[in-house]
Amino acid sequence: MRVFAAVWPPDDVLDHLDLALASVRGGPAGTSSAVRWSARETWHLTTAFYGEVPDGAVPTIATTLAEAIVDLEPYRLTLRGSGVFAHRTLWVGAGGDLEPHRRVVEACAEAGAAVGAPDDRRERERAHLTVGRSRPGSAPPRRRSSRPGPDEDPVAGLVRALAVYEGPSWLVEEVVLVESRPGAGRGGGPLYLPIERVVLGR
Repeated sequence: MRVFAAVWPPDDVLDHLDLALASVRGGPAGTSSAVRWSARETWHLTTAFYGEVPDGAVPTIATTLAEAIVDLEPYRLTLRGSGVFAHRTLWVGAGGDLEPHRRVVEACAEAGAAVGAPDDRRERERAHLTVGRSRPGSAPPRRRSSRPGPDEDPVAGLVRALAVYEGPSWLVEEVVLVESRPGAGRGGGPLYLPIERVVLGR
């Protein structure tokens, strides 16, 4: 079973982001043909990726995760700004109580290590929610005019369009342990199935 832990924004926060993305998906900054947009039901902030683990190890991960975050209190986050990883992955960032969030990320990583899950080597310092990925052939050109034009990197245009985005804040009260099934979701994307909801401060 492929498993990860995440913070999942509530519906009203996702509604707000969905509306903001609708304004750029087909606009001059965001040629939809250049970006494969992630399905709304996949929008989350990963706190730890555990990889492939035996089915029987999942209850142990859930228990260990609950023990790791039992002393951590709820905190507030806001989706804010945007960026891109490696000219390919478009994300919306997070603001608010980032220090408590960092402690949750550390606790989630420690929970995985305690049960022998594969080491999560991805960078988790920058809290973010992935909203899309550039399609093959839409990478930035080697040479770019000093003036924006039709050859401009479409993902860079989207980053600029979403740079001022700020959504409503919400209280993070739980971490969700999730099963990931690559390719089984809408449009050939991943399918995410909640396994356990671990409440902060309990």
